Amino acid sequence: MSSVGISSRPGLMWFSSPQTFFPLAGRMTAWFFALAAVLAAGGLYIGFFVAPTDATQGESYRIIFIHVPAAWMSMFLYLMMAFWAAVGLIMNTRLSSMMASAIAPTGALMTVLALITGSLWGRPTWGTYWVWDARLTSELVLLFLYLGFLALQAAIDDPRRADKAGALLALVGVVNVPIIYFSVQWWNTLHQGSSVSLTRSPSMAATMLLGMLLMALAFWCYSIAAALHRVRSIVLEREKRAEWVRELSERELKAPRGLK
Repeated sequence: MSSVGISSRPGLMWFSSPQTFFPLAGRMTAWFFALAAVLAAGGLYIGFFVAPTDATQGESYRIIFIHVPAAWMSMFLYLMMAFWAAVGLIMNTRLSSMMASAIAPTGALMTVLALITGSLWGRPTWGTYWVWDARLTSELVLLFLYLGFLALQAAIDDPRRADKAGALLALVGVVNVPIIYFSVQWWNTLHQGSSVSLTRSPSMAATMLLGMLLMALAFWCYSIAAALHRVRSIVLEREKRAEWVRELSERELKAPRGLK
């Protein structure tokens, strides 16, 4: 048993403690940010300088190297937010609810990015920035769900009550994710179908696909890094009265400036 009262035998439950997870998240954040930068540099170079010009859409199609990964992440992050919110609601684990809160802003950012780049892509493709297309409308609903989650948590002073209220909203909103994904199959929509699928060969050139996948990985790594960085701030805010946080603050104050 260490001086702070945590078992020396690591396990999954061991990392569910905010005190244990805090330094681990700090180490992982820097690596994921660096990996995101490297992958984004490679993906953007291939997407904008190596991939061939599209025969139908010309050069304007290149916005998909930002739009598609952002759209993917907007849906994936919502599922992750709802998952951690549900774990926190069912198992009453503090760190799970903190993870849900940390993921939400990045999910909202990805949704905004998907909507903006989609509008810019729609102008030369459809002749307008916006149509009330099934996929665009359901993606807009996703943004409102993210903003509603953030606003609901901010409106309730008690963190526990805020976490429970946010979890209920997040779980209700999960139904919108399959609507976004399958909207082009369920309705007559202007939005083109998926160019990348797990059930069939990709309908794009190999270099286009490589650039797309690199950008998707870059967005994924960035989202992990941003969530980990944010959850550390949430941990410090919610655990500020804990002894280990006070000890951490004292060590930070005593440490030489160059070592902080």
